[in-house]
Amino acid sequence: METFVEQRRNARTELNWPVSLWLPEVNRFFNVRSINISKGGALLSAPIAVPVRTGHIVEINFPRTKDLAKYKGSFARIKSGKVVRVDRKRLLDNASIDIAVQFTESLIS
Repeated sequence: METFVEQRRNARTELNWPVSLWLPEVNRFFNVRSINISKGGALLSAPIAVPVRTGHIVEINFPRTKDLAKYKGSFARIKSGKVVRVDRKRLLDNASIDIAVQFTESLIS
């Protein structure tokens, strides 16, 4: 029997949203989706071919709607973070990975 110890510090909000993941190691953006987000980080779902590993420093581009962009002054919120976990899974024919990213600064605006 395994015991799982919860290490989260912030409440999560489910957010199924298309985002872009910048991976400097390969100098490329990847289209992924958010699963949930908190002040401290985000969980993303990506195609299994994305060459991400634990420890990579990434940038996540969260696009904004026109109304929110007008209010906030930009069309995206870009967050830097460190990949703290990569879970590879295969669901029938849909192979994907979950990428847990810890933000390097808090998500406020």
